[in-house]
Amino acid sequence: MSALAAFPVLIITLMLQLAIISRLPLLHGTADLMLLVLVAWALQERVRTAWFWTLLGGVMVTLVSGLPFYMPVFGYLIATGVARLLRRQVWQTQLLAMFVTTFAATLIYHALSLAVLQIAGRGLPISDSLTLVTLPSALINLMLALPVYTLITDLAHWLYPAEIA
Repeated sequence: MSALAAFPVLIITLMLQLAIISRLPLLHGTADLMLLVLVAWALQERVRTAWFWTLLGGVMVTLVSGLPFYMPVFGYLIATGVARLLRRQVWQTQLLAMFVTTFAATLIYHALSLAVLQIAGRGLPISDSLTLVTLPSALINLMLALPVYTLITDLAHWLYPAEIA
């Protein structure tokens, strides 16, 4: 059931990203709502479809992005891997794991994007991209992490109800 729920949730996420979130920049950085949703989904304990959601979200972003095909998929897979690793082995406080994963995943995703654009010959200088795009994006992502985490946690509890003992 949660695999089927991925389609409307991620389509709505992508539409919100394109129509609203991308129009609210801080300097030149914008929030990555898809990244936040995928990280929040991967941090849920009962969720078994995090990798499917990640692949689907990466493909959806690839279809509307100017980056090469593999970049969004690969970046989101790394973010999901970091979230699953933190959830399983390190953190007991899921909200703290959300903030740490959001910050780390934003930095990794932007570093990968910058590297791909540099290789393609269309990149910005590293100092400008860090100060004008990456750090403002990380700040916006951190501000949106709590509301997104709350909504995704409620969705996960609805899709994966607790077993009655």
